[in-house]
Amino acid sequence: MILKLASHHLETICIHAERTYPEECCGLLLGHVNGEEKILVEVRATENAWNAEAVDDFRQMEPTAKLGETKQGNYAIAPADILKAQREARDRHLHIIGIYHSHPDHRAIPSQFDTRIAWQQYSYIIVSVSQGQAGDVKSWCLDDTHQFQPEEIQMVD
Repeated sequence: MILKLASHHLETICIHAERTYPEECCGLLLGHVNGEEKILVEVRATENAWNAEAVDDFRQMEPTAKLGETKQGNYAIAPADILKAQREARDRHLHIIGIYHSHPDHRAIPSQFDTRIAWQQYSYIIVSVSQGQAGDVKSWCLDDTHQFQPEEIQMVD
C-alpha cells in the first residue's frame, strides 16, 4: 500500500505533535482507498482521551500489555470522536483510512501496544518528537500476520 498525502497534511500532524509535547497527540486520517493507494483528504486532530478509564478498558482487552498511566506514552481516541468522524466522513463520501499519533522522545516505530490495538485496514502515521521538535514521520500498516510493515508515503500537491 501507498499512502498519498499533501505537504499541508504532514504539516498539520507535525504541528499537532509539537503542540501537545511532551504528551502524545492523536487524530484520524480521512480519505479514499483506491486499489493499492490510500489517498488522504483530511487530517482530523482529536483529543488524547487517555485516562484511568481508558487504562481499565485496554487492560480488559489486553491484560498482559504494559500500559502507562499518562498521556506521555499512550493515546486513546474517544469512541464518540470516532463515530462522529465516521458519520461526517460518510456524508462526504470519505472513509477513515488511518490514525496518527506521536511518540515523544522515541522513534517513529510502532510499540508493542500499538501493534496489539491496530486494525488491519488502517494506515498508522507515527511522528517522532524530540525535545518538542517533530522529526521522523513514518507510516505503517499491518500484514496478514498482524505485524506492522512500513508503508510508503508519497507526497502529492
